[in-house]
Amino acid sequence: MHWYVDVLKKYAVFSGRARRQEYWMFFLFNLIISIVLAIVDAALDTSILGIVYFLAVLIPALAVTVRRLHDTSRSGWWIFISLVPLVGGIILLVFTVSDSKPETNEYGPNPKYAPAA
Repeated sequence: MHWYVDVLKKYAVFSGRARRQEYWMFFLFNLIISIVLAIVDAALDTSILGIVYFLAVLIPALAVTVRRLHDTSRSGWWIFISLVPLVGGIILLVFTVSDSKPETNEYGPNPKYAPAA
């Protein structure tokens, strides 16, 4: 759960790097919360909870994706590849599941080997 909260604490931080674990744990908790809210919305015959939640986590989701791309030594602008129909999302998926670059890159030191704060 702390992975989810850590991403929310870095609400609009687009600089630095994010480990695969940070990215995918945020994705998992985001998916679980979205499913629960969809069920509640269906029971209430509304969609307001899902829309509010989506808007609340949109910027942190974009930020953690950009930081994840930085971890693979790619510019955050690569996030726009997902706008290409069909193949764009697949390419972005491959980028996000790729292993981190072990050395320090232009976006900072590898967070996997960074000393614990």
